[in-house]
Amino acid sequence: MTHPKLFEGVFPAITTPFAADGSVDHAFLSDHARWMMRGGSRGIVPLGSLGEGNTLEEAEKIAILDTLVEALGDAPVVPGIGSLSTAGAVRLAQAARDAGCQGLMVLPPYVYTSDWREMKAHMAAVISATDLPVILYNNPIAYRTDFLTAHILELAAEHPNVRAVKESSADVRRVTALAAALPPHVELMVGVDDLLLEGVAAGATGWIAGLVNAYPAESVRLFDLARDGRLDEATDLYRWFLPLLRLDTGIKFVQLIKQVQAETGRGSARVRAPRLALTAEEVRDVQALVRQAAAQQPTPV
Repeated sequence: MTHPKLFEGVFPAITTPFAADGSVDHAFLSDHARWMMRGGSRGIVPLGSLGEGNTLEEAEKIAILDTLVEALGDAPVVPGIGSLSTAGAVRLAQAARDAGCQGLMVLPPYVYTSDWREMKAHMAAVISATDLPVILYNNPIAYRTDFLTAHILELAAEHPNVRAVKESSADVRRVTALAAALPPHVELMVGVDDLLLEGVAAGATGWIAGLVNAYPAESVRLFDLARDGRLDEATDLYRWFLPLLRLDTGIKFVQLIKQVQAETGRGSARVRAPRLALTAEEVRDVQALVRQAAAQQPTPV
């Protein structure tokens, strides 16, 4: 039996734009999402780590989903579903379904980290709260919860709407192991920008990307080249892109990616506390990377 690919291609982990007063800038959010879709993205993933989801109130999250669903029409909006409590995550999942979202990316609970019995109970409650297709988000670096291959297989066996895994352990061996073990209906997605080429080579068929917020055409081109096995061209583009893609891997990845957006005219660098604006030295470092990218881009996209 063949299964349609629901999450193949590039899915931007969209940043949340803030106005000068700290509120969500819904007008820019709409324009930004549509711009990335025109660049070849397959769908949009809001409310994740890059989207500063853990700083947004529930009403703000729902308003963001309403804006994106209206802006994108039939294109998939696949929000990150995270909360301090299981009840809060279930409520958000159901609100996303009611808003017209076409999938969910389910996170472990914020802050609380425990054993597999408790994590499985949380994930199962959120996954079964709707019949929407689910991407499991494994990011042990950020959330201190590591969904091992055996855990993922348990959830996939018990919940048929588990359709993908976003693997952000930064361990390419994990990608290889998952690619070999996952059932045919569960897709594998790269979740770390500077492992894209290695991840696709290891078997990933999708990419939840960060620097796509400033470079959508380049991101889609890189993914397509890697997927199609055009490794010489992919390697050239990847080497050019890597200094920027590595901004996705540090503690200040939100500030850094938003600064790249500001430098390329694709948004502002505003973030929400507890994050603070970058220092002057950090801004200069980003500016140097953007200038280098503009001067050295191997081929126009």
